Amino acid sequence: MFVPKILKILSIIFIGMVSVSFASDKGVPYGNNPQAGHYAQVNGIKIYYEIYGKGEPLVLIHGNGDSIAGMAAQIAHFSAKYKVIVADSRGHGKSGLGTDHLNYPQMLEDWNGLLDYLKVKQARLFGWSDGGILGLLMAIKHPEKISRLAIMGANLRPDETAVQPWAKPMLAEAVRQVDAMIAKKDTSENWDIQRQLLDLIMTQPNIAVKDLHKINIPVLVMAGDRDVIREEHTIEIFQNLKKAHLAILPGHTHFAPATDPEMFNRLLDDFFEKPFTMPTTKEIMESFF
Repeated sequence: MFVPKILKILSIIFIGMVSVSFASDKGVPYGNNPQAGHYAQVNGIKIYYEIYGKGEPLVLIHGNGDSIAGMAAQIAHFSAKYKVIVADSRGHGKSGLGTDHLNYPQMLEDWNGLLDYLKVKQARLFGWSDGGILGLLMAIKHPEKISRLAIMGANLRPDETAVQPWAKPMLAEAVRQVDAMIAKKDTSENWDIQRQLLDLIMTQPNIAVKDLHKINIPVLVMAGDRDVIREEHTIEIFQNLKKAHLAILPGHTHFAPATDPEMFNRLLDDFFEKPFTMPTTKEIMESFF
């Protein structure tokens, strides 16, 4: 994890505090559970994963700088009805790094390899932030693996057409601080990993809008109306998917899955359980004439 100043910049500490509190309230150490945790050798590194519950598989993918623990509220809720599969992405939590340049295509293939290792042919998937980016890439590159996809706070590109302009100077300050620690040869944290995580946010992803047209499964596209992702970019993603629902969450930030898990999990429940509906208002009105 980052030192406190940088944690505040990315708000990761807030997610962690909420997640740890939720996990301890339920008595389950999500992300550090010897009874549920295992390692899989995938793409030259060890990926740490945990499995909870029974039923159809549901994959949960955390965001940048986070870990399995960040999905505590979703694991606790959905493991009552699904076989919930969670893992620390490459360079996060207990999983290996194995590269000097983290990138989404590589992380995608880690997740694809993990599902192959677990013999999961198809699953529902919820991805938060970077997890949403990976979910979109999975639906584009390995469409057979996903039956339904829900994403929260995802983006296609890192520029200011997608991300709020206030984020760039905050991230630049984080880079400055991390680079200073690397220059000092400080060993209190693994600053090389932190630098790669920042680079991931600032220079990636680079998903072409036209690639969204390859996605044929139902997708729930979500963001807060106080998100780091611009509302118009979330709408752009929604409008370029063939089968999509849109949810801009009123009064919520990028961190809604942790700050209001009851509301958020109900939204996911409805999407994962109910038939996907296509009628538009125009089509309904035309049926009366």
